[in-house]
Amino acid sequence: MSYVLITGAAKGIGNAIAVELAKQKRGLILIDIDERQLLDAAQYIRDNYYVDVVTIVQDLSTPEAAQTIFDRTRWYHNYLNVIVNNAGYGLNAPFIELKIDDQLNIIDVNIKAQLRIAHAFIPVLKRFSQSYLLNVGSTTCYQSVPYLSVYAASKAFVVSFTRSLRFELKDTPVSVSCLIPGATDTAFVTRAGMAAHTLKTADRFNMTPQAVAAIAVKGLFKRKSEIVPGFSNKVNAYITRFVPKIWIEKVAANIYKPRKAEASVHQEVATQY
Repeated sequence: MSYVLITGAAKGIGNAIAVELAKQKRGLILIDIDERQLLDAAQYIRDNYYVDVVTIVQDLSTPEAAQTIFDRTRWYHNYLNVIVNNAGYGLNAPFIELKIDDQLNIIDVNIKAQLRIAHAFIPVLKRFSQSYLLNVGSTTCYQSVPYLSVYAASKAFVVSFTRSLRFELKDTPVSVSCLIPGATDTAFVTRAGMAAHTLKTADRFNMTPQAVAAIAVKGLFKRKSEIVPGFSNKVNAYITRFVPKIWIEKVAANIYKPRKAEASVHQEVATQY
């Protein structure tokens, strides 16, 4: 049995990808900071798909997280040929109104953890005749997003890093892909502290995590460079190349700017999905 390691696997897109891969009878190593939801997700998969599921409760924002995961999964390294770097989160508010430590924590999870896991596990992936690394970005990578600035910037990094890494590994067995989802019906928007008008806008374009996961897994095994689920997200990725940046920033600001009349509560604890 081959195994897949997925971060941020307790819910949302990460959990949906886990289910999609369980349908292929692959063993799973699921990682998340939320122990209760992680254990529930693992049990659901065991009961319904009859595959081996290993759980690791881990805060990915810590510098030692990747090494801890590497050490705890050593027994599986001869079978582990897929890595999914899904964990990430954002905060929706003016930059200056958020605590700097909370914003640095976004970088720790969205960028540093992804780099550390890739660096640790690429030598493992190289052992196979064919293996796969999927980094999860966001359509926010295509433009600056006022009031979601650090998150969008982190996802721009993810896409750039993934494309470079893919080129470096093109003559190896490791296929590197980037999933670039848009609005998805997950708890991300709530955890980010988004206000009602932002949620209403997102609802118009939401995809289900299951739909995103099906497209992601199909694209991954087809060895695609960038996997953009949904027609509206593909259009967004295309038109941002030609529309003046200031116009796009104004539209984004209108969507994400908190309204004083709405009680938007900003999350102050790192939550990984």
